[in-house]
Amino acid sequence: MTTALTYGDVMHIPVHFDDLDAMGMLHNSRYAVLVERAISLWWAERGVSFSGGRPTTPDAFNVVREYAITFHRPVRGTGDIIVHFWLDKIGTTSADYRFRVTSTDGETVFAEGRRVNVRLSPSTMRPEPWTDEARAIAATILRD
Repeated sequence: MTTALTYGDVMHIPVHFDDLDAMGMLHNSRYAVLVERAISLWWAERGVSFSGGRPTTPDAFNVVREYAITFHRPVRGTGDIIVHFWLDKIGTTSADYRFRVTSTDGETVFAEGRRVNVRLSPSTMRPEPWTDEARAIAATILRD
């Protein structure tokens, strides 16, 4: 990404042939998958993930509550794209992400949207507060 990044973070994510629709464009349903991969990979690099089917930290046990996306231009063909994401807000139990799917130079915005995750208790499946550790990590991508 050539544009200076002043908030959030970016992950380079590959678009594979099986991500494309019959017209050779990234299928609309795959955008959510690519955003999921980018955010999950970012957290995993910071020790928050799953291993052997179990969360490595309590904060890894979370679900998507809301997802909204606006499509601007199609991604045509395979190759890398960038998912630029940040936290707009982190509440007691929720995390409100914003994201943009762009070309690798950051000049073309293919799509942008919002995703809200909620941390759950594995035993009750009810919302549970984020840990102080997760809040400290999340603060690094919180937009002012």
